[in-house]
Amino acid sequence: MNLHEFQGKDILASYGVRVQRGKVASTPDEAVEAAKKLSEETGTSWYVVKAQVHAGGRGKGGGVKLAKNLDEVRSISEQILGMMLVTPQTSAEGKLVNQVLIAEDVYYPGESETSEIYMSVLLNRESGRNMIMYSTEGGMDIEAVAENTPHLIFTEEIDPKVGLQGFQARKIAFNLGLSGAAFKEMTKFVTSLYNAYEGIDASLFEINPVLKTSDDKILAVDAKVTLDDNGLFRHKDYAALRDTREEDPIDVEAGEAGLNFVNLDGNVGCMVNGAGLAMATMDIIKMAGGNPANFLDVGGTADAERVEKAFRIILRDENVKAILVNIFGGIVRCDRVAQGIIDAYKNIENINIPIIVRLQGTNAILAKKMIDESGLQVHSAIALHEAAAKVQELV
Repeated sequence: MNLHEFQGKDILASYGVRVQRGKVASTPDEAVEAAKKLSEETGTSWYVVKAQVHAGGRGKGGGVKLAKNLDEVRSISEQILGMMLVTPQTSAEGKLVNQVLIAEDVYYPGESETSEIYMSVLLNRESGRNMIMYSTEGGMDIEAVAENTPHLIFTEEIDPKVGLQGFQARKIAFNLGLSGAAFKEMTKFVTSLYNAYEGIDASLFEINPVLKTSDDKILAVDAKVTLDDNGLFRHKDYAALRDTREEDPIDVEAGEAGLNFVNLDGNVGCMVNGAGLAMATMDIIKMAGGNPANFLDVGGTADAERVEKAFRIILRDENVKAILVNIFGGIVRCDRVAQGIIDAYKNIENINIPIIVRLQGTNAILAKKMIDESGLQVHSAIALHEAAAKVQELV
């Protein structure tokens, strides 16, 4: 689950990470009031207006601008709120901006002595350990830094048995070329950042940039935070931060129906029970000359209601030319699934693409007979190679 910048900063601050302070607003009037309160609390007279969307590169799309007075806060907020923000990490259509963050200006006098740093905390899947990735080239696309100057990217892996050690935090500060007060500030920053990462069951922290100010303070100017969905049961307060407006409506609908769904670019829709079988089904479709249009796991209780919901979600994709249903009747009986498919087919109007149904397991023979005698445009199969042949024939 992705968080907005202002949400991520609130969490970081609660763990002792110094952040660029700000207040969120949904209207230009709220933005002006937020700026006034921010000025009272921090003394800032310039403000940074930031679009709050789940995408990086907001500045390149015009979603981050500096306001030098309250009038500019209002006018810039009017420009950004309601715009379709297009960045390198959005679709060509962009994302609708519903909120802006009014943040303090932290690039105060002595700007020449400031420096921007890139830092992230994530899992190294090769070693199975968390690691801190950092670079002196903050404020830039880390992908470009990795491609053009890979020697400027450092990593520090953390042993899960002992956690982040003090010498590792000091090593990071040293590699970043810091000294004196900035060195001490960075060791505190790194330690607090890692504690936050572990404490909230995050899967990614990306701070770009981390700013060293002219008076040697270290603070997070941005915050990209992704939470591990599997850990949300331990953090119900964080689960409530989810903004479904930022997500694909189909993904949201599938989640509410208890379906594990991932949309793909293909022409054969998949409906399967079990993640492993779903992956194998996608391989079969590819081998048969088609391309999977989705990953969809209906789970072990593939009842009529869930099957109908799955059909409706798949059929919303105009690129789908056929649907392959591949169900193993271990927990659920195949005849019940077959009846669910028949009922769903009758309840959904204008299904004009072929449906291939492969049911194997408990009552599979009875299920095939039900499908064959339904009179619907549904093709049944028992063996997996039969289903693959049907896909090849019909697509």
